[in-house]
Amino acid sequence: MRQSTLLSTTLRETPAEAEAASHQWLLRSGMIRQLAAGIYSYLPLGWRVLRKIENIIREEMDRAGAQEIFMPAMQPAELWVRSGRDERYGPELVRLQDRHNRPFVLGPTHEEVITTLVGGEVNSYRRLPMNVYQIQTKFRDERRPRFGLLRSREFLMMDAYSFDTDWEGLDKTYWQMVKAYRNIFTRVGLNFAAVEADPGAIGGEGGTHEFMALADIGEDTIAACSNCDYSANLEKAAAGPVLLSSANHEEGAVYEKIYSPQIKTIDELVTALNITARDIIKTLVYEADGQLIAVAVRGDHEVNEIKVKNTIGANELTLADAEVMKSHGLVLGFVGPIGLTIPLYIDHSVAQMTSAVTGANELDFHLLNVRPCRDFTMAHVGDYRNVVEGDSCPRCSGQLRLQRGIEIGHVFKLGTRYSETLGATFVDRNGKEQPMIMGCYGIGVSRLLSAIVEQHHDENGIVWPESIAPFQVHIIPVSMKDEAQMNLTEALYKSLVNQGYDVLVDDRDERVGVKLKDADMFGIPSRVVVGKKAAEGFVEFKKRQEQEASWIRVDEVIRRMTL
Repeated sequence: MRQSTLLSTTLRETPAEAEAASHQWLLRSGMIRQLAAGIYSYLPLGWRVLRKIENIIREEMDRAGAQEIFMPAMQPAELWVRSGRDERYGPELVRLQDRHNRPFVLGPTHEEVITTLVGGEVNSYRRLPMNVYQIQTKFRDERRPRFGLLRSREFLMMDAYSFDTDWEGLDKTYWQMVKAYRNIFTRVGLNFAAVEADPGAIGGEGGTHEFMALADIGEDTIAACSNCDYSANLEKAAAGPVLLSSANHEEGAVYEKIYSPQIKTIDELVTALNITARDIIKTLVYEADGQLIAVAVRGDHEVNEIKVKNTIGANELTLADAEVMKSHGLVLGFVGPIGLTIPLYIDHSVAQMTSAVTGANELDFHLLNVRPCRDFTMAHVGDYRNVVEGDSCPRCSGQLRLQRGIEIGHVFKLGTRYSETLGATFVDRNGKEQPMIMGCYGIGVSRLLSAIVEQHHDENGIVWPESIAPFQVHIIPVSMKDEAQMNLTEALYKSLVNQGYDVLVDDRDERVGVKLKDADMFGIPSRVVVGKKAAEGFVEFKKRQEQEASWIRVDEVIRRMTL
């Protein structure tokens, strides 16, 4: 391709709205352009990268035995009502009506559609197992689109769905998909981790893993053991045995009420009473599908709302505001576990405390020397908190370490979550009708674009891995008016193209400094500058990640590209 006709305008300044490095460089290099919040156009360079990523995904999915299909983005809303996900997705579901006022949604995912499709096409065990996938645009009305392609409202996704006759078959398919994912992410040049995860709105009855690209900008936190292979998303991660509180209170002392005016926060209590946060029981009040509940965690811990939602089976979980709490006789900032009349969920770490400070459920008062096993009911004890750095591993004697990650893929064992609800059944070898055992598997294709740039950039621009770069080599003549340079440029360009290489030649009438800056931003793996030694058959060659260029004979270009 000739750069003079390329639809790509580079930006010298970083756009103000771009926070993440990937967002900055994708905009500055002319790979993408924003149309509206969370909605992007892909220009030729960005689209070429996406197509190469897609091709790698297709190769690995086909190798794993999956078949490519294509399903409608526009789905009847009635399917989502039947599956029970209409309310669970809530405002993130993009809704519309046709001219006959029939309700539809723009698909954020396709479990309902594929279950209905396969359920109508397959009715015998003889046609199972089956695994199908598609690469398609999805839609989610994100409350806060940010970081460019990392959290957008319209995005490209690979979603796959498997159908088996039993759980053993699903387990085999699941691990085939895990292997395919590992191959895909390795081939596109990512440093990634597979972690245990929560299934979220997808649901399901079996295991689930997320694939995370390790990056500081990641919105997800990963807990990984320092000693074994345990790793999990923060939403799912659990800690091992909890250390007892360090509070130095008299054994068996009866709790006492103290006056603590305007002391509402953990930090204020720590300062006022000269204690540590781990000596405090923090009790938070939530609205769970319209009903009030309380969750008690240690003062140095945070409530894991996903774990709480899963425990009580709630669709919505939000912190109760002061007015709601007041209507139930509760005082914001002074809630404690003693005397509560709403369900109380107690984290394991609280249950193991020997003595603690809590709210007194009375304005401007706290309680000292509270003993969980003695002073309040322990009906609902479980894991309701986020793990923290240094927690013990739940599987071995190691410690948990936290790092940030970008979710790039997810695999689920759905079981019969959708097949039973939507009637996807088969007749087994004994003539009995059974629900299909399903799995689903997703990769954020457009999100991969950003995740890769987060890991592969420097102060000058993008450094694409060779497997997905928009072009393999970038040829830059220094002077468009120099006949020897242009003749060599054209000869090299045609030779490389004829041998099957993806080549971009910068045939613009620009200063060489402008051309080199643009080349660095584009991030093409090999750069050939045709300059003052063109008449002698020499060019300057440089790999994008190298600091210095070197003079080589033009017939050595291919050899250097492949090193």
